[in-house]
Amino acid sequence: METFHSIQGEGAHSGRSAFFIRLAGCDVGCHWCDVKESWEVDKSQLRSISSILEELVKEPSAFVVITGGEPCMYDLGPLTEALINFGLQTHLETSGAYPLSGEWHWICFSPKKFKAPLEEFYQKANELKTVIFNKSDIEWTQGHMDKMNSDAQIFLQPEWGKKDEMMPVIVEAIKQDPRIRISTQIHKYLNIP
Repeated sequence: METFHSIQGEGAHSGRSAFFIRLAGCDVGCHWCDVKESWEVDKSQLRSISSILEELVKEPSAFVVITGGEPCMYDLGPLTEALINFGLQTHLETSGAYPLSGEWHWICFSPKKFKAPLEEFYQKANELKTVIFNKSDIEWTQGHMDKMNSDAQIFLQPEWGKKDEMMPVIVEAIKQDPRIRISTQIHKYLNIP
């Protein structure tokens, strides 16, 4: 769908320079999604891996974030192999609804209620990040936390439109469970494209 160089605004790598590759296509359908234009695939959006690498040469970021839509709908092996051979770190952002493919330095697993994740992500992910839209999302997240590998970092992120309402709920959850951290969308607070 698009490629751009910016700042990672969420999760464990928040604040870090990153080159984003946003893949089109998603059937998870989160009603609060802030990139709904990524849901549909237009054949005119197809690009070669070599054209993406040519663009990356011009950007001073060694950290590449593959996001979507839902990137795991595709075989990501050829893309990650090319990126790693180019000397870049690969970071995946996924709902975990499709099988994992490719080689990853970091996996951000963000399960959604709308399409159940595959079990493999609980052991393979480096980070669990859930979007908190309602108070009940805290309890729902707990079920995912209990399945995660012991090294995974855990983040609760308020849905942008409900951040003022949900932040006190998140703060209380963190006080109750020190494994949890807050993820804020710093790129939105700071107006970083």
